Amino acid sequence: MIAIVVLSAMLLLGIAYVVYGRFIASRLGLDDSRPTPAVTVNDGVDYVPASAPLLIGQHFSAISAAGPIVGPVIAALWFGWLPALLWIVPGAILVGGVHDFASLAASVRHKAASMGELVREYLSPHSYVLFLIFVWISLIYVIIAFTDITAGTFVVAVSGEAFGPGVAVSSFLYIGLGTAMGVCLYKFKMNLWLATSIFLPLVLAVIWYGPHAPASVISFVSSLSVKQWDMVILAYCFIASLLPLWLLLQPRGYLGGWLLYLVMAASLFGAIFGGFHIAYPAINVEQFKSVLNGKPVFPLLFIMIACGACSGFHGIVCAGTTSRQLCRESDARTVGYGAMLLESLVAVLAVATVMMISRGDALLSTDPNFIYAHGIARYLELGGLPFGLGLGFALLAFSTFVYDTLDVCTRLARYILQEVLGWQGKAGAFTATLITLLLPALFLLCTREKGYLVAWPIFGTTNQLLASLTLLVISIWLIKTGRPAFYALIPMVFMIGMTMWALFLQIKTFLLAVPAFFAGSEPFRPDVLISGVVGLLLFVVAAVLISQAVEALVVHRRGAATEKSV
Repeated sequence: MIAIVVLSAMLLLGIAYVVYGRFIASRLGLDDSRPTPAVTVNDGVDYVPASAPLLIGQHFSAISAAGPIVGPVIAALWFGWLPALLWIVPGAILVGGVHDFASLAASVRHKAASMGELVREYLSPHSYVLFLIFVWISLIYVIIAFTDITAGTFVVAVSGEAFGPGVAVSSFLYIGLGTAMGVCLYKFKMNLWLATSIFLPLVLAVIWYGPHAPASVISFVSSLSVKQWDMVILAYCFIASLLPLWLLLQPRGYLGGWLLYLVMAASLFGAIFGGFHIAYPAINVEQFKSVLNGKPVFPLLFIMIACGACSGFHGIVCAGTTSRQLCRESDARTVGYGAMLLESLVAVLAVATVMMISRGDALLSTDPNFIYAHGIARYLELGGLPFGLGLGFALLAFSTFVYDTLDVCTRLARYILQEVLGWQGKAGAFTATLITLLLPALFLLCTREKGYLVAWPIFGTTNQLLASLTLLVISIWLIKTGRPAFYALIPMVFMIGMTMWALFLQIKTFLLAVPAFFAGSEPFRPDVLISGVVGLLLFVVAAVLISQAVEALVVHRRGAATEKSV
């Protein structure tokens, strides 16, 4: 039964948080007597101290988004649910959790420095620029994939009934509620729990209201295509990434965290007490050996499932926005390691929505977000909620998770571009944000429908390679500061091997397709060209960074040996 699988995963994740989380904390030497950057700077814009309950909600919703849903669902459909779970749970405990926890701790110890700044300190200025370019490109692909997934959610229809427009209305009302909550918290000094008791019911109210909005509103929203929604969402990203953290990102992320908790509660209730049996095969034998242009399960599984097991994007969030809000160093275990394990549970529950579907069901041909929402709606039916309302709730929750990641990504990409080019002030922020969002806009306008499927493989590979490089930098920091580093080194070697292998396979596919493009036997596709060129660039940049990291370690060890001999 599905209940046994979910309960087993929860037990393993819970034990890991207590045992392995404490082990990592002891090795990192967390100390609450040392003030964090959020406390020492506290500028009211980017550095804003947040309590652990508020911060974990914002951080959890920022890192979770669609990643631990879409990737695990696709992987479970392709390979079967067993390979997906065998990577999700151990990966989160031994790889992703270490990556997030150590990234957050390292950033806080270096005055909320970005991972790029850590690269500059522990590798070289040249490596710093290359790393920032790599991160910026990675964030661009995150924006592309999640923007298009959300746009698809806003036009989804079931049996001729349009659910998407109602979800779109609810989602924009939700953003307004987040802004209002931010004003109440920071301008009127409203107590957090009082604000929660007011705004959380309002969020549930707008979920109901969205499909019941005036016909004229629904008609207008229904008239927008996926491509038009792509542009609307990118416009939202532009505005949201320039607003102060307290006005939208923190409160909206906090409310999004509650939605995520409610969805998880519904998923846990349905998976454990619903009596659902496993209908989908544990191993999809027909596709296990050859999926996506002949690429094998190794290494494809490890890039298709990024968030939920390990994600380089998490490290950028940890060292970009979360480290600037952490009140105490000890909160890093809860926020960094704990949120990663919670995200792993989200991924497990996403896989469970596939496990309950029979092999020949027509639902398997729909988008991953709809498969997930359909499963949540079935769970909610057990509590007496009509299927249609439950489906709308699940789709809104899904789009909400994506919003949380989109504006965080845009903000971080803006930080990086400003850092590389030295642009300061409001004009620099405005221009950097505009350039950042221009590339996703061009990519999405050039692709066919479901452009996220084109972007997802390169997004997954880039994301996981970013995690590998982050673990590499963390390992060097630990070694150079005399701390044990094996718990970061071993996952780093594994992730670099898998991701460089996967990137090579994708580049190979692109290079083999180029002659067909020029010969006219294959239609020219700008999106494939962009992904291929970017893949080549990322492979070269990653190889250079890895070689420079090895050189830095060799120099360090020689210096240590010389000092010891003296």
